[in-house]
Amino acid sequence: MMDIRLGVVRGITFGHHGPPEDVSSQVKGLNLDVLRVYLYWSQIEPEPGRFDWTVADALLDQLDGEVEAWVTVSSSSLWGTKRETDFLPPSPAKDLDRFGAFVRELVAHCRGKIAYWQCDNEPTVPILWAGAPEEYVAQLKVFAEAVRKSDPRAKVVLGGMPPGATQNEQRPAWQHIIESSGDDFDILDIHLYGDPYGIPKAISDARAMMAAAGYRKPVVAGEYNGPVPFEFPETMFRYFAPVIEAAGGGTIGEIPDGWSTNTGDAGAEPPEQKLLADLYARVAELPAELRMFVPDAPADDEERRHRWNSRDIVVRNLLAFANDVDFTLCWNLAPEVPNLPPTHYSVMGFMFDKFKLMDYRDGVLDRLYPSAEALRLTAGILRGASKVRQHDVADQPDLFVFEIERADRPPVIAAWVRRSGLDGENEPAVDFDWPWHAPEAYAVDAYNQAREPKLDSGRVHLPLTITPVFITPEP
Repeated sequence: MMDIRLGVVRGITFGHHGPPEDVSSQVKGLNLDVLRVYLYWSQIEPEPGRFDWTVADALLDQLDGEVEAWVTVSSSSLWGTKRETDFLPPSPAKDLDRFGAFVRELVAHCRGKIAYWQCDNEPTVPILWAGAPEEYVAQLKVFAEAVRKSDPRAKVVLGGMPPGATQNEQRPAWQHIIESSGDDFDILDIHLYGDPYGIPKAISDARAMMAAAGYRKPVVAGEYNGPVPFEFPETMFRYFAPVIEAAGGGTIGEIPDGWSTNTGDAGAEPPEQKLLADLYARVAELPAELRMFVPDAPADDEERRHRWNSRDIVVRNLLAFANDVDFTLCWNLAPEVPNLPPTHYSVMGFMFDKFKLMDYRDGVLDRLYPSAEALRLTAGILRGASKVRQHDVADQPDLFVFEIERADRPPVIAAWVRRSGLDGENEPAVDFDWPWHAPEAYAVDAYNQAREPKLDSGRVHLPLTITPVFITPEP
């Protein structure tokens, strides 16, 4: 078993709206080990039989062996797929043999440099896959055969399982995919958005679905982050129902004519743009749980979201690793397009734009948000970790305690108290009292602020709140 690893997704537009950026150095600077990018059929084979390796080579040139690469191949094509587009949503290939030939050429060109190849993403979400589950299964089979022929050491990743997919209306589609594709992938990708305390069940349900089909595969989290607006469904739909309706019903339902997952200067203007612009102009009328997601939110709301996001980075990673996920990829590294005007946001932009870990300053990607600092801290502490074990505290069900085992360094204790993200910061601290056998103890919280634990008779004491704290025997 490999050590626990953390990574990041570089959005969906690597080399799509401009020259490909140097992102591997940013990944290393955040103590991360895995980088996920999208490559589109339209980028690599813009015309039948003519291959353009510009974007692929820009990625390969950045890979020096220190960072593992995961490529999500999006079957978006202006000539090769049933729905003609060079961006999203991808759709089934008109000719699977031709699609397989494309994948073989791509993987052969990148042989030995890409560890993971994913066939499209979230194939039960219409804005991310414009086809039926049966068509995805058929395309995945061809994809897997092509990858394994061109690079037998590479792993095939099943397109990401969205939040709640094992419980909601997407379950039948995923049952079909899982039951039909056991020989055609090596790793199951699940996406851990929504309530972070639902992560253990989400992982367990995904494994149970594979077990029912007669097999077990490693599980990774190809995306995660939080909070996200749909964690407050009643409030969100009360204020955003017209926006969601204009956008075609959100992530479930038919794709309306003219729909675009536009992130700036490509494709059609999102149909919901004007409605969102009006809501943004009336930000003061929105409840706190939605205000913080609006571009240029009031300072207090923006700071609250940054703190919440930083805590969430720690919480999601520890809950995922304690449930034997092999690695996690944070969504996402940076904006899809530099200096994206707020009025251009789509529903997807409203949902996910503020998850960016970094931003541009004078055209250079070098501004870190607090969540990036929290991720860098977490990745540094977990580097070399082989196991994360959760300890149940019988008389304190809201106390979350984790022991992080590291091969070359002493173990770490991480702990926090589960409380409401909206107002839990205002609740009083509780005394954390835990066995401790080292001569010294040091602590740092999710905001990278030093804390002062006390030692007494072989136990460590620390006032504990909603904010996760790492306790170590060395600085």
